[in-house]
Amino acid sequence: MAEIDYVTRVLADWGAVDAAQWAQLLALEDDPSPFARHEYLRALSDTGCATPDTGWTPRILTLWRGDTLEAACAVYLKSHSYGEYVFDWAWANAYAQHGLAYYPKALVAVPFTPVPGARLLARDGAARAALVRSLVRWCEEQRLSSLHLLFAQPRDAAACAAAGLMLRHTVQFHWQNTGWPDWDAFLASLQQDKRKKIRQERRKVAGAGVVFRHAEGRAIAPTDWDFFYRCYERTYWEHGNPPYLGRGFFERMARDMPEHWLLFIAEREGQPIASSLIAIDPARRVAYGRYWGALQRVDCLHFEACYYQPLQWCIAQGYQRFEGGAQGEHKMARALLPVKTTSAHWLAHPAFAEAVDRFLEREGEGVEQYLGHLAARNPLKAEPS
Repeated sequence: MAEIDYVTRVLADWGAVDAAQWAQLLALEDDPSPFARHEYLRALSDTGCATPDTGWTPRILTLWRGDTLEAACAVYLKSHSYGEYVFDWAWANAYAQHGLAYYPKALVAVPFTPVPGARLLARDGAARAALVRSLVRWCEEQRLSSLHLLFAQPRDAAACAAAGLMLRHTVQFHWQNTGWPDWDAFLASLQQDKRKKIRQERRKVAGAGVVFRHAEGRAIAPTDWDFFYRCYERTYWEHGNPPYLGRGFFERMARDMPEHWLLFIAEREGQPIASSLIAIDPARRVAYGRYWGALQRVDCLHFEACYYQPLQWCIAQGYQRFEGGAQGEHKMARALLPVKTTSAHWLAHPAFAEAVDRFLEREGEGVEQYLGHLAARNPLKAEPS
């Protein structure tokens, strides 16, 4: 079969990308998370979060047949490896030790967002394969050290592997709803020690006089967004870093994507003291734990705000999955179970590519052993045989 001749255009501004055509492509994907929406990605650039000044130079690689957008992806020229959650600092150090430049590199990912999902938007398999080839060719033309596609959906990972990219696996923790009718039924499905621990932690928060309220979508008031941002900002500064996302970004979310946000606010003696912001996909019944912060210290408040309140809400609303973000074995005690995630990598330097390939083979074996170890610690009761 003859290869389709696409026209490749690399755009530098999200304003040059037709939002309706992007949305049409995204709707065709198996895992079209809210974080891959045109509005989300554009807001990151327009509000100064993912820009050349922060080390994220956006490019949008597009494939065309006539006036029809056949495939597209967001790719960033990176001058560092912060905000990615798939760590390649050792690779960068190895390049530096040999007098080679690792940066800039190319990154196909959602900035600051370790959520698996669609990365290569395409009308069909041929367009997806052509998009991968175009990405590698563009990296070669730009003389970039490498290309990295993070937290990819299976179809994207398969297309990358078919093109010769190396696959890398990491572990996240996701909660799956098996049809529990209420919170008590969920607790009853857990092993006794886990159930006891959760009840103890929730009693500590309630005993400290903390109560929760939540708001969804346009019901989240501007004052609630303001309070959330105070909490979010403090979390970063307590760790000695400025926040990745500015207040303007969340203003855009409230304006352009309100249906994708759920906010929990903890109050004590009538005053707000903490909050957690959850991204939601109402159509697919998926929720994503994203950001949290507290202005007062209360024992176990983090678990209540970031896990128990959202999970109880998910059960009540019939949501099927809650993704807890990157890393964190402690999430297993809250019934978030290990899930393997995949990234794909291309390195221009043949010797380094070979060395990384060997490393990934060893690392992959370790990941499989780790998953086996975690499976033996499943917090759910064993199914009757």
